[in-house]
Amino acid sequence: MFDLKKSLTINGKFREREKLKKFCNSELKKDSISDWEISLYNFIIEWIGDDNSIKVSTSGSTGKPKIVNLEKEKMVRSAIMTGKFLKLKEGDKALLCLSTKFIAGKMMVVRAFTLGLDLISVEPAGNPLQNIDSKFDFSAMVPAQVFNVFLEKDGIKKLNNIKNLIIGGGPVHQSLEQKISVLKNKTYLTYGMTETITHIAMRKLNGANKEESFKCLPEIEIGIDNRDCLVIKAPAIFAGELKTNDVAEISGKDKFVITGRYDNVINSGGIKIFPEDIERKIESLISEKFFISSLPDTKFGEKIILLIEGKAKKEAEINKIFTALKKILKPHEVPKEIYFVDEFFYTGNGKLDRKQTIQKM
Repeated sequence: MFDLKKSLTINGKFREREKLKKFCNSELKKDSISDWEISLYNFIIEWIGDDNSIKVSTSGSTGKPKIVNLEKEKMVRSAIMTGKFLKLKEGDKALLCLSTKFIAGKMMVVRAFTLGLDLISVEPAGNPLQNIDSKFDFSAMVPAQVFNVFLEKDGIKKLNNIKNLIIGGGPVHQSLEQKISVLKNKTYLTYGMTETITHIAMRKLNGANKEESFKCLPEIEIGIDNRDCLVIKAPAIFAGELKTNDVAEISGKDKFVITGRYDNVINSGGIKIFPEDIERKIESLISEKFFISSLPDTKFGEKIILLIEGKAKKEAEINKIFTALKKILKPHEVPKEIYFVDEFFYTGNGKLDRKQTIQKM
């Protein structure tokens, strides 16, 4: 049997199971309660309930979102692995600023239960630190939240107030990573998915031991399949092995780099091209949101295109972009067309929906 703790310190107040349940139900009856609070208190009630599993929706980043059943025991084990990696201890303050509708937010709550953390909950806003100057031992954010905090005059100070910050849910662009590199705290980019109960590896983005590769958490084994995609074994979290669609390069037994998505690969003129690879090369050239994709083409099979969010630019400006692209990219990587889209589409938890954006173009 595993130890499923049913007592929680939330916003500085410790409550055991029955009092915690009573507190949550009382909060849910308030007329002024927000949607994010409803989700949080309902999940707490669900966690301390008698069911052995939790139903969680996947992000839908590579297809239609689906509901998966996650065993509470395995969620606890995942929380313990994160606690060991970050050396979190009982009484540490953890800032919850992600929606508990999705696994990342749920796992922040589970870590607080499991590790005995003091969970401080705030609205999962674009800038969760806007009205906060307190210090925390641990928090998790998506890249857009970190970016928005940096826009504040004292944003660096506020991020440094978080001793251990993990970032997930999407890529960290080079420009944002450069900003993060000046922080004095410990900031990590995470790798994982709903099926792996959030992250199974982290990459340190700042400090003397900044890393270019993801490093696996304890008890995680990795390999690659015949597509060069990452394969994960995590006996404490799931049975068997999980084959991902992430093309990876492995170094040693516990480090890897993700080079692109197998399901995003473009075959142009017989050459396999990963959009993410091109995006990393050109992100310093384009200030707007953008991504690389493809369209069917008679000559090449697929032709590479660049999509930029916003109003169409004048021909002279577009020509400047093409000139800059040709200086950085190999000939077969240069987009054949540039399209402008008023607004990109995103999945329920904020990930770019490439396919839907293309369809509505």
